[in-house]
Amino acid sequence: MSGPVASTPAEWRDYIALMKPRVMTLVVFTAFAGYIAAPSGLHPFMAVIALFALAMGAGAAGALNMAYDADIDATMRRTRLRPVPRGLVRQADAYGFGLVAAALSVLLMALAANYLAAGLLAFSIFFYAVIYTMVLKRRTPQNIVIGGAAGAFPPMIGWTAATGGITLDSAILFAIIFLWTPPHSWALALYKSGDYAAADVPMMPVAKGAKRTRLEILVYSLILTPFALAPVFTGLGGALYGGVSVFGGLVFLILAWRIYRSRAGEAGSAEEGALYAVRAGDKAARDLFAYSIGYLAALFAALIAEHALGAYVATPLGGVM
Repeated sequence: MSGPVASTPAEWRDYIALMKPRVMTLVVFTAFAGYIAAPSGLHPFMAVIALFALAMGAGAAGALNMAYDADIDATMRRTRLRPVPRGLVRQADAYGFGLVAAALSVLLMALAANYLAAGLLAFSIFFYAVIYTMVLKRRTPQNIVIGGAAGAFPPMIGWTAATGGITLDSAILFAIIFLWTPPHSWALALYKSGDYAAADVPMMPVAKGAKRTRLEILVYSLILTPFALAPVFTGLGGALYGGVSVFGGLVFLILAWRIYRSRAGEAGSAEEGALYAVRAGDKAARDLFAYSIGYLAALFAALIAEHALGAYVATPLGGVM
């Protein structure tokens, strides 16, 4: 598999773009929440190094994903301006950059935190770059369900960096993102289904149809929103987190129900290449996709506020689990 040949030397901005900085920001944020919520921690300097290592690892996975997917990225409106399909970075250079960044990130995590956190980081990079990108993405409509595990590791890695172990609370944080990923990703896939069809990527709307996808989004939303309350029952989340989870989850369910009742995904993809470009019939899908990012960020922001800013107020449900 070969990509376009770069006609001029790549700039540093091109390599930053390879690392998917928007995705990296959410990864670091959720990892920071996991670290802050953990019952112990590292020296502040080592904690900064550990979070930097995780950011580098997330970027490495993104670079390897872009290198492998250069052919389909060139086909899809949403991704055709990425550095490799545009010829700004050679495919071989993207692979090399990703592999070196991955190795350095794991080494830094081992030195700054512990071997278990480093092992989890290494596995999450492998899972995203190999299991999801190379094995699942082009073969099964369940690609994002299984592959979503890669994006669910950051808060667990942050927790493990702080404590040296994996606990029920860290597993719950992992599960929240794991359950959040399908409705979030399928909402995007509904109004960008033409892109995926053109690239022959079997996302749920392409492989099973828009109606089945809308049902799957509703089902996952019905599982996610009550499960997101689990930290309240373990005592990890307090009143603030519980309030954000309840009210944020209700809005999530309303938007998921709107998608289910709509005809989103049946008109094809948006005509423009911008991420939020959408046909009128697909607006319900666009709304859930946009809201879901804020919903997840709000959940983890509440944990940060409770454990770092003194906003924790225990609830009568704390410690039930």
